[in-house]
Amino acid sequence: MAPASSAVPEVELGAASASGATSVLHTLFREDSFFLVLSVFIGIFSGLAVVCFRFAIDWSRIYLLGSGAELNPMRLFLAPTLTGLAIAVLVIHFFPRVRGSGVNQTKAALYIYNGYIPLRTAVGKFITSALAIGSGQSLGPEDPSLQIGASLASALGRRLHLKRDHMRLLAPVGAAAGLAAAFNAPISAVLFVIEEVIGRWTAGILGSVVLSAVSSVVVMRLFLGSEPLFRIPPVELRRPSELIAYGILGVAGGLASVVFASGVATLRPLCRKLPNWTQYAQPAVAGLLIGIIAVLGAPQVMGAGYEYIDEAMHGQFTWQFLGILALLKIVATMLSFVSGTPGGMFAPTLFIGAMLGAAVGGAEHALLPHLAWSPGTYALVGMGVLFAGFLRAPMTSVFMVLEVSGNYSIILPVIVANTIAYVISQALVPVPIFDVLSRQDGLELPSMEEQREESILRVEDAMRPPAKLVLDAGDTLERAARLVSQEPRDEGQGGDVLLVRLRSGGWSSVTREELDTMAAEGKDKGKGGQTLESILAGAGAIPYLHPDHPLEMALRYVDRWPLVPVVNRANLRKLEGVISQRDVLERYRDFGGE
Repeated sequence: MAPASSAVPEVELGAASASGATSVLHTLFREDSFFLVLSVFIGIFSGLAVVCFRFAIDWSRIYLLGSGAELNPMRLFLAPTLTGLAIAVLVIHFFPRVRGSGVNQTKAALYIYNGYIPLRTAVGKFITSALAIGSGQSLGPEDPSLQIGASLASALGRRLHLKRDHMRLLAPVGAAAGLAAAFNAPISAVLFVIEEVIGRWTAGILGSVVLSAVSSVVVMRLFLGSEPLFRIPPVELRRPSELIAYGILGVAGGLASVVFASGVATLRPLCRKLPNWTQYAQPAVAGLLIGIIAVLGAPQVMGAGYEYIDEAMHGQFTWQFLGILALLKIVATMLSFVSGTPGGMFAPTLFIGAMLGAAVGGAEHALLPHLAWSPGTYALVGMGVLFAGFLRAPMTSVFMVLEVSGNYSIILPVIVANTIAYVISQALVPVPIFDVLSRQDGLELPSMEEQREESILRVEDAMRPPAKLVLDAGDTLERAARLVSQEPRDEGQGGDVLLVRLRSGGWSSVTREELDTMAAEGKDKGKGGQTLESILAGAGAIPYLHPDHPLEMALRYVDRWPLVPVVNRANLRKLEGVISQRDVLERYRDFGGE
């Protein structure tokens, strides 16, 4: 027996360990709490930046295109063309990171650059996107706002010397703040960032993203008011049979999404292969062509076009003209985006969807006059349809329409039409547009859609049937040895391991050699009547799995325990199978060859 004094260091060591664990918990708690508070400040700064961005776009539009109701044809030609030249110079020589929408750049910051986005990027995105949208390029402010918010968050994190894990998450936290302020829709912003940027969520991530989004919207509403983006007319679903009409809209939206995405994916690499000197001219040429479209009678395609979405919802256009506007907006947006002009695709997607939705609804009403007709309802559903089909964010598309409309009664048309559009787009264009763009840029970012569609291997896919013999903790050492001697040996990995069912409901294990040794010693000492539970008490229980657990979870245990039991969820004493390290590796090998 050890001297009494030897127990003192053990007690002190235990107290020190407990104190250290408590200190670690307090440190983690302080860090997580600080990160939540920091998310609020990120939301405030991002909201202020987006407010200034909105003002800059409005001022640019007034200065470049004029403030009158009638737009000057000469300005329609010159403003986007000359501004395109200026933007090209700024992008090529001063802000090379601001090309594109900003979504993939934020994902790259999360997955490649440890959350790093230069503050210079926010400045450049602010200036070039405000000039582009204000001059009439067919782009929107939401995606740039997302990147501006992410860049501000990254700069703030570097200033505070945050650790790497928190730095990585700051970019999507800032992205949610910027997008929420631009959309005036915090729920949609949170869903989009989680659905398409992060791809996963925990309570901590969700809390930070929500706080930043809400605080940014509060700031934005203090300056710009709480009015939604659109004046939504009364919308409703009168008869369930109308869902067929919305299903047709889903088909039309899915096909339009395919045309839009395929056009961008095809033209963008072609433009980038042109001689380097053309990079100066491409935004100007795109602006000139958009100006021609405007002069020929469709100035609605210039800029974000929110005011025209509002007019379409209130029946200010014929359904034929709405269809033409949807087509022309696709062409104008492709021209602007593939030319390398900074700006987003959210607003053009909403514009195309609203025009297409109202056009399809109007055409259906013309053919079937008895059909209930509300341009506002079809325009709203169309917005969600294009969002689901082109941007491939199905959940965000549903909640975006609900959040913008504030009307739950259209949930069925939205779900039906969005689902049809999403399925058609996914079938005809297997790779989502954001993944296409990132791969064209030489980046292999994780595809959230591919992760959602990926087959998941589970424990039941690799487990094998348990051995016929399962020992019981109440068996005596002598009885257990006799039962084992009658059971043939399994030569597979873990074959000499025997599972023992404990009375507590847990499981333990013993090898044949260990059991033979214990039986021989027990016979010599007259302890053959001892139960297995008393002998194995010091060994402790081994972990168990359920058949539906992800197979990767088994990797945590099979290296330490040669045989892991797989038990029924409703009855932990019921053995469904067993799994070993070889079982897991062989299943992964077979899966890789499928």
